[in-house]
Amino acid sequence: MLKIVLTDGIAIMSIRDWPEDERPREKLLRRGAEALTDAELLGIFLRTGIAGKSAVDLARELLTEYGSLQALLAADLERFCRSKGLGLAKYAQVQAVLEMARRHFAEILQRGSALTSPDATRSYLSAQLRGYSYEIFGCLFLDNQHRVIQWEELFRGTIDGASVYPREVAKRALFHHAAAVIFAHNHPSGINEPSQADRQITDKLKHALALFDIRVLDHFIVGDGKPFSFAEHGLM
Repeated sequence: MLKIVLTDGIAIMSIRDWPEDERPREKLLRRGAEALTDAELLGIFLRTGIAGKSAVDLARELLTEYGSLQALLAADLERFCRSKGLGLAKYAQVQAVLEMARRHFAEILQRGSALTSPDATRSYLSAQLRGYSYEIFGCLFLDNQHRVIQWEELFRGTIDGASVYPREVAKRALFHHAAAVIFAHNHPSGINEPSQADRQITDKLKHALALFDIRVLDHFIVGDGKPFSFAEHGLM
């Protein structure tokens, strides 16, 4: 029998009473996290809803309020805590989850590991750059066998862009004795398509580093969804 909870005269069905195929937690365990929508993932994180709304209903409302999952995760403490169903405890949980993701992928691409998986590289760069309200430009320095030397955040900017200086990038590459590099930066807007400025700075950096026989393997843009790869789109 379904359990119907009446709240202010509104009938609300508990997630526990949903058909098993529709319950987010069971769906995740059976089909994997990638099968869930943003609202379902957020609903699992929230665990409970508020009066008149299940956790998934609340998650949908929050995603509408913020515009995207990325924007919600990037919200500062004050903005985050103003939303119904959130607060200091949930903010601390979000920050902990984001930092665990960064550290997890940092261990995968630790110093001396070879870049053998494009997906692992994408995941690592996404963990480093996603969730910020300002633009960050960084570089993954590699040796001549494409083993990781170091990831460095090189420049920070506003949501409108970051100033990137080829001379400074070249200095850091020479400091690390890098033979190759992969660039990455985020788009706080969530749009992961390259702008004309992104294409121009990539060409400038490629030509500047070529003077020192340092190859630019790729440039990733991290926004919503799968990060954009310059190399995969024939832009290198």
